[in-house]
Amino acid sequence: MRILLATDGSEQALVARDLAASMAWPEGSLLRVIAVAERPVGVIPTPWLAPGPGNLHELHERLVESIRAALNETETHLRRNGLDVETVLREGRPASTIVDEAQAFRADMIIVGSRGHGPIGTILLGSTSAEVVDHAPCPVLVARRPTLGDVLVADDGSATAERAIAAIEAMPPLAGAPVAVLSVAEVSGPWILGVAPTMYDDVLAAHAADLREAREHAQAVASAGAERLEKAGHRAEAIVAEGDAAHRILETAVARGSGLIVLGSRGRTGLVRALLGSVARNVLLHAEASVMVVR
Repeated sequence: MRILLATDGSEQALVARDLAASMAWPEGSLLRVIAVAERPVGVIPTPWLAPGPGNLHELHERLVESIRAALNETETHLRRNGLDVETVLREGRPASTIVDEAQAFRADMIIVGSRGHGPIGTILLGSTSAEVVDHAPCPVLVARRPTLGDVLVADDGSATAERAIAAIEAMPPLAGAPVAVLSVAEVSGPWILGVAPTMYDDVLAAHAADLREAREHAQAVASAGAERLEKAGHRAEAIVAEGDAAHRILETAVARGSGLIVLGSRGRTGLVRALLGSVARNVLLHAEASVMVVR
């Protein structure tokens, strides 16, 4: 496998490093560690820009030095764990640079910290991980814990959820891991505003029928996902919940002590995402566990 690990020396980057070190990568895997130095606005790399106290050019040079030190430390740590490692230092916008590197490297997975505040300035912001997820050419693992543990996968029967199940089947570090397959029955409450009192019973009956159908569908989806993963060598179980999907995924992960949540991304972008949000983004922002998003 080819794994791209982003670092900036922050606490969350160290969690991502430790998670990468703990995973059982197949023989022949290569882990490339990337650090991105974002040049401050107004810094122009010209020989006549004299450094001085408070000078942006000087601050940038100090930033590069700190990032280079973080790269070296990360490489040493990973090599101690028997991994084949190479490092690269790039300049640019963190998220787009990481995505470009993943494409050039032909990465099978990207690992990033959930947030990153480097010793001099912010390098990998909380929003960077979400932006990487939006545009990455491969699954993105956003690390919040140094080990994987049990897996919770969200399955709504969609094509992206199917790819999440397939990623668990195909990902060597997840081989044999216990997996809970969660499917959420989402049905809005009965709308009775403006309905004649004589119609209340009909509205409630229709809602009950919709909820029953949604539960049955969710149970079928979860059971099929669990059966598929059992055949792939996992100890899997099917779970059904009702309500808001993101909330139930987060709630279930906490209740079970899951170390990793796996889910598909529907790929919403722009204004629609900003106004409505998405299950993947809400889980990504609020989960206590690590999250792997599969596009």
